[in-house]
Amino acid sequence: MSTCATASRDLSEPLAGTAATASTWLLVEQPGPWGTEALTSSRLDRAVGRALERAAEGTGVRVALIRRPGRHADLHTGARHRVFVAHTLPGRSWIRTTALDDPAGLLGLDFAALGAGDPGGLTLRPHTPAAWEEYTGDPLVLVCTNGKRDRCCALLGRPLAGELTASGVHGTWEITHIGGHRFAPTLVVLPHGYTYGRATAQSVKDVIEALRQGRVVTDGCRGRSAWERPGQAAELAVRELTGEDGADALTVARTEGEAPVWSVTVAHRDGRAWRVGVAQVAGAPPRPESCGSPLGSPARMEVVGIHTGRRPARGVRAMAAGRL
Repeated sequence: MSTCATASRDLSEPLAGTAATASTWLLVEQPGPWGTEALTSSRLDRAVGRALERAAEGTGVRVALIRRPGRHADLHTGARHRVFVAHTLPGRSWIRTTALDDPAGLLGLDFAALGAGDPGGLTLRPHTPAAWEEYTGDPLVLVCTNGKRDRCCALLGRPLAGELTASGVHGTWEITHIGGHRFAPTLVVLPHGYTYGRATAQSVKDVIEALRQGRVVTDGCRGRSAWERPGQAAELAVRELTGEDGADALTVARTEGEAPVWSVTVAHRDGRAWRVGVAQVAGAPPRPESCGSPLGSPARMEVVGIHTGRRPARGVRAMAAGRL
């Protein structure tokens, strides 16, 4: 059976610079079936899902539904919803969690503050604040499994999520959509926000063990969600050039230009910096970007040069927020 993931793998399509972009993730547990647009086609109240989408727009917050791996018959009506909020910027990463009877309460969050990394945005207004707690467990491993979105996510993602859970990876959840079906099985690891494609259970375990030690695995990495796609590709290119594997050692400090060419400044916490040229190139030959879609030429990020430079002035804002 030919699938978009098979075509992408056969063509050795590069993974770097393909991650969904979000400085902060808002994850809402919703058991049961998910539709293509899960926030408005699941057992979550449609009006609440639509309102969460609107509230998050333009803030850098990405909202998604999650559920524990396993069978998804809707047998959990009335259960409390586990909620996670995770911020992904280097050196400022955090996760907070709570449980709510009604996700409508999340509409009282300050989405702009959360997108900027301020946990104060968790105060639910005008209601009594929820009991948000610091999450101190294993990194969250969110495997894309929504078969209504693309069958590759179900065929490849669900078995991976199940295998990880069975082998004791306790932070494993299924997630509705993180983009890039053709790279399935694909997942994002929080709070760092690094996204991976064509994953295996062993490769995920390697990623988790490295992050516990403050290191990042670049094999199979699509990029860090804190950055826009040119920045993702630039950061990974600097890691390849220098061998730097500290998860929080590098920051995308400045991005100049616009499609199809950018100049990205990647800064190291020790003061070093690199200017990375990134070009947007159409993928060839044509391939399906999603199962059942016509052949297309998905854009990919190609690094065209790296030069050592001075670190940019402090206070320059990195590119963040957006959608894939």
